Amino acid sequence: MNEKVPYAGVERRIASPSSSLLIGDSRKVYNIAEVEKALGELSASANDGQRTLYEKMLRRGASRSLVRHSNTDCLHPLYDSCPNFSSVLDELTRSLALSVLGRGEPFQFTPLLLLGEPGIGKTHFARELSKVLCTQFEFVSMNSLTAGWVLTGSSAQWKNSGPGRVAKALVHGEYANPLFLIDEIDKVPSEAQYDPMAGLYTLLEESTARTFIDEFLEIPMNTEYASWVATANKINTIPSPILSRMSVHIVPTPTKDQSRGIGYNLYKEIIGKHDWGFQSEPSEAVLEKLAAKPPRDMKQILRAAFGTATLDKRDYLIPKDLDVDARIIKAPMGFYPNM
Repeated sequence: MNEKVPYAGVERRIASPSSSLLIGDSRKVYNIAEVEKALGELSASANDGQRTLYEKMLRRGASRSLVRHSNTDCLHPLYDSCPNFSSVLDELTRSLALSVLGRGEPFQFTPLLLLGEPGIGKTHFARELSKVLCTQFEFVSMNSLTAGWVLTGSSAQWKNSGPGRVAKALVHGEYANPLFLIDEIDKVPSEAQYDPMAGLYTLLEESTARTFIDEFLEIPMNTEYASWVATANKINTIPSPILSRMSVHIVPTPTKDQSRGIGYNLYKEIIGKHDWGFQSEPSEAVLEKLAAKPPRDMKQILRAAFGTATLDKRDYLIPKDLDVDARIIKAPMGFYPNM
């Protein structure tokens, strides 16, 4: 099916990677009249960044694309690529089925908390989920946050102030329903000047998310269509009010067979993207050794192994190619980056 380029408020149909029909229209994420009023009330000495952002909001208009789905097929590939997330996918599939039943209602699900050991693919899963849902992905690492304004913006009266990540995503982005990953929500720095989680109390509650106010913009924004996924290794440091707003899933470490499947899929994915001339299938010995590696590191290990084999003038991998120092392939954002 050919893609039709939409105008604001006009429905479009595009084909997804899984050949599932996607239906997208638009939703208003802020009120133009309120932006015009705020811009008109700015004094001559007002924050230049605030003025510039208001002007951009007026130029872009208030509507952003809203991707909707006509069936649940888009989630099916994740059962193979992220097999240890089957319980999470079951919940998402049920929610998506209700969206489809409602004649293409926007896909919304209870914010997810993915709880499990480091390196099992939690961040990767969230990133892949955004891909199959065909929406933008916003990564926020709580481990590096020192104040709540990173999410919710800081007052325009402060020096070097600006909008938060949520407002930026809706103002500069293309979608009304981006997917936010709050990574390592259990590792908020204890020296934070202001509570980095403060904004989540509003953003994770559907009724208050409709009128979320970024401190820099000072204009209500509709964030109710945004999707939220959080990751954590431990649950005891997460405030109870946050937990009460989330669906908690304990993600197990992949079994040996699941790890083999993950490694095999990654091998096929990499050689499918590049014309390197390597064998189409990994050997059993290579797959066995790869399955013993943390899922987070597999992709970078494989890429390094392909480079080693190339230097050795081989079009196939051997187990020794996978002997890469873990210190140089460790991914700071969890799992592996896109390649």
